[in-house]
Amino acid sequence: MEIKDVLTLDCTSCAIQISSKKKILESIGRLAGERIGYIDTITVMRSIFDREKKGSTGIGHGIAIPHGRIVGLQKAVAVLVTTESPIQFDAIDNEPVDVFFALLVPAEDAASYLNILASVAEKLNNKTVIDSVRRASTRRALYEAIV
Repeated sequence: MEIKDVLTLDCTSCAIQISSKKKILESIGRLAGERIGYIDTITVMRSIFDREKKGSTGIGHGIAIPHGRIVGLQKAVAVLVTTESPIQFDAIDNEPVDVFFALLVPAEDAASYLNILASVAEKLNNKTVIDSVRRASTRRALYEAIV
């Protein structure tokens, strides 16, 4: 499964003004909840926050990959958000984060979950890709930088 299979243009947002970990996770949860439509936003947010409580999803170099599993979700949904300024996120390198690629998957689909996470991590580890993501000033540019 590729990123374009889970990320849509309407689930991207660039250079948003948010200054806390809680607020960015809420924003991601709302965006994903709107996209999913048939699962309430509170359930989506709870999935993200529950996973984050187990340990930060900040993977270093200003990147975080919040993720969660949701019972009843029919297919994986991704959200890509950049912030205007990096925010403290308890990342493994203790650096603030400005690129967030969130992934929500059906609770019963563990195999594709891990494959998608690996694909996202590999893509975001590419300096050319991450530079394009950070420079994006429109949703379309952000989407095209990652797919």
